[in-house]
Amino acid sequence: MHAKGAGAYGTFTVTGDISKYTRTQLFSKVGNSCEMFARFSTVAGEMGSADTARDPRGFALKFYTDEGNWDMVGNNTPVFFVRDPLKFSDFIHSQKRDPATGLRDNTMQWDFWSLSPESLHQVTTLFSDRGIPASYRHMNGYSSHTYSLWNNEGERYWIKWHIKTLQGIQTLTNGEAADIAGGDLDYHRRDLHTAIELGEFPRWQVQIQIMPEHEAESYHIHPFDLTKVWPHDDYPPIEVGIIELNRNPKNYFAEVEQAAFEPGNMPPGMSASPDKMLQARLLSYPDAHRYRIGINYAALDVNKPRCPVNTSHRDGQTRFDGNADGAVNYEPNSFGGPEESPGVKEPPLKISGDADRYSHRDGNEDYSQAGALYRLMNDDQKAQLIGNLVGALQEVPHVIQVRQTRYFYQADPAYGEGVAEGLGLKLDDIRQSGD
Repeated sequence: MHAKGAGAYGTFTVTGDISKYTRTQLFSKVGNSCEMFARFSTVAGEMGSADTARDPRGFALKFYTDEGNWDMVGNNTPVFFVRDPLKFSDFIHSQKRDPATGLRDNTMQWDFWSLSPESLHQVTTLFSDRGIPASYRHMNGYSSHTYSLWNNEGERYWIKWHIKTLQGIQTLTNGEAADIAGGDLDYHRRDLHTAIELGEFPRWQVQIQIMPEHEAESYHIHPFDLTKVWPHDDYPPIEVGIIELNRNPKNYFAEVEQAAFEPGNMPPGMSASPDKMLQARLLSYPDAHRYRIGINYAALDVNKPRCPVNTSHRDGQTRFDGNADGAVNYEPNSFGGPEESPGVKEPPLKISGDADRYSHRDGNEDYSQAGALYRLMNDDQKAQLIGNLVGALQEVPHVIQVRQTRYFYQADPAYGEGVAEGLGLKLDDIRQSGD
């Protein structure tokens, strides 16, 4: 996953005061800053694929703070296709190549999506005009997951991160993207490198939505559901800081290919949430890095913190940093080795338990937010969305076309009827209840 990408170094500068929400030193005052590294990527394609494909984009960020690394494995969309981590590998298999033919197969993708109504919100986003950014510089980023901040008083706040491009949103149509791919498979990678080389440093404004911990119990949208957004009217985003990318890597393999981001990397004052997909990622990302790069991936220059590191990790293949000499690596000990730091223990969850339990299928409403997104679009954007969907579904078996188009209809009748008309489906078929 995310094999085709581009990366750059830069700085993050705090411009908004959120010190009352978190004890993280980086956010202790306006004006604080740190070095950072960003990697942008497509998701499904291989290393040599066209980076102008219709695909979500990875938007991974690594902040080298004075308290250790803070990683965010974001995307350019605020939601995702599934909310159950057990479905993640199945989703990925459906996006890859057909085992029989070795070809990308629309039937596999739409078969999965049409049997997974929770994917509708993300599918609507992916096939909208924002499904193909004009460049990495002209797209937003999102944590998608719900995270948390906590302060010295033991108060916790649920948050969602938004990274808004200051270059403005720009996108490509299917035709424009295909024309570009015919001449340059590395168009987005080249664009980012060239812009920085010319001193046209891309910038993003970092924002957060903040929900007090207790409100998760009663909020009408499940606050930890990765397929949902929090409406801005309920939780308005506030400015936190500015990202500027201003330095290209010197060696692509050493710095971009070997970059390793993991959501478990968070300094004191930050934490995760009961989001089940996030909980799975806390474990799966470091496992993937150990397999892909090696047991000592965190000691590579692009991944290691810029502050003193306190770790009991030892040995393993390609250990290249002295292996901590003769220092002991267990706790408790009598030799000045590692010891617990109670001062950085995060506060316990105060929710009753209802907010962190939900069925992946039962009791969830998967259509209203996709419908609301459709109604936000202007006429041209709606036409692009429906045209993109019709083109992608054209060669898919009829039963899958009908099943999927029923979801569009449930989100908004005009949405479903537009797709049905483009595919030549009978309206009576899509107006029936789902399978």
